[in-house]
Amino acid sequence: MNGAAFLPFALAVPAAGAVLIALAGRWPNLREAITLATGGALLAIVLTLLPPVLAGDRPAVTLIETLPGLPIALSAEPLGMLFALIGASLWIVTSIYAIGYMRGHHEKNQTRFYAAFAIAIASTMGVAFADNMFTLFLFYEALTISTYPLVTHAGTEEAKRGGRTYLGILLGTSIAFQLLAITWTWSVTGTLDFTRDGVFGQDTPDWLIGVLYALFVFGIGKAALMPFHRWLPAAMVAPTPVSALLHAVAVVKAGVFTVLKVTVYLFGLDRIVSAAASDWLLYVAAATILLGSLVAMTRDNLKARLAYSTVSQLGYIVLGALLATPLGILGGSMHIAMHAFAKITLFFAAGAIMVAAHKTEVSQLDGLGRRMPLTFTAFTIGALSIIGLPPFAGLWSKWYLALATIETGHWVLLGVLLLSSLLNIAYLLVIPARAFFRAPADTAAGISEAPTACLLAMGITSSACVGFFFFPDLIYNLAALVAR
Repeated sequence: MNGAAFLPFALAVPAAGAVLIALAGRWPNLREAITLATGGALLAIVLTLLPPVLAGDRPAVTLIETLPGLPIALSAEPLGMLFALIGASLWIVTSIYAIGYMRGHHEKNQTRFYAAFAIAIASTMGVAFADNMFTLFLFYEALTISTYPLVTHAGTEEAKRGGRTYLGILLGTSIAFQLLAITWTWSVTGTLDFTRDGVFGQDTPDWLIGVLYALFVFGIGKAALMPFHRWLPAAMVAPTPVSALLHAVAVVKAGVFTVLKVTVYLFGLDRIVSAAASDWLLYVAAATILLGSLVAMTRDNLKARLAYSTVSQLGYIVLGALLATPLGILGGSMHIAMHAFAKITLFFAAGAIMVAAHKTEVSQLDGLGRRMPLTFTAFTIGALSIIGLPPFAGLWSKWYLALATIETGHWVLLGVLLLSSLLNIAYLLVIPARAFFRAPADTAAGISEAPTACLLAMGITSSACVGFFFFPDLIYNLAALVAR
């Protein structure tokens, strides 16, 4: 068996978990046990698919034949496998964190939260294992809609306003640009299947390749390429577990994953290079990297600072795709994983600070490192990995992205990557520096660490930031299979 039979269960298990969570709403302990058990079952299914993919097999299954040539179908290939592993493993960790956070913060509507989270993960698995662009688009939109209740969870006017921005930009870019690109591609090629060398022949005009590629890149709004990035800071009104997984992993990574998938399997690297389809888009990505970092430096609110940092870091992955070289794809694919573990650690720490100390602004953190040493140590590890310093995992993805810019002679883009890393230092390391080395304010008295569940989750993700530096083989091998 090559694992094809397990593919539908990657979607069905979290969907069924959502139903069971809703039914168990009256019993919080049972509800949360179901959440963790469902997460464990999903991870086991995804791990079952890993050996055949590493061996070169591509398990595939058709769920529904809608129109001739447009099936809803699933398959497991290396890039999707990498994304699914990240989403499945971090769902478990985030669920552990959420138990401590949601109870410690006395959040309302916790059953709705856990159920919506499970539906969102099912949609994420659909994106990861989509066998064609039609299937990917369906689950991409399902992810947008299923995460809207999570963004607006608080029910305040601010949350509703943030939700409108979130939904408006993501649906707007999908319908105006991405759907147009998908339909146009179908009319030109007669297929939306993902294939190794793309679906466009040499007889397709270069100008059309350039237009279609730009429509896809801007139509994939979840990649947060400027100027379609405002939904991400707006979504920070959501509870921190939502910010952590959906806006450090599932939603934003679904965006950059889709950019990479379209680049490699719909257009093909050679066709993008021969048509010069990405030349000007490279500088849009570079501007996103720098402007995201510069705006992050101006934000005193901790989650807002992390949100704009994410905008900048997503630009790294898009840049890797747009370079359209094996090294660029390798670096971009690895950065999906390396950034996910680092940024989720930072969001976990931000939520822990809010729960334990009720602080949300960077300027309020003076001396808190002495009261919450575990939280700020985890934050420091995550920050160093984002910066790309050894011995932290973020070094490897930035290393290959830098090599890709050198290989292609884009010295300006190399400068952008290096300058951005310096800006990372300026807006991230100042936070633990204030926490550990400034005198605590009077309001710091009586503050202690966050709930144990929050600390456990931070311990797992921060350890991964170190562990993947020394043992990056799994991430590298999957990324290398995509880039070859």
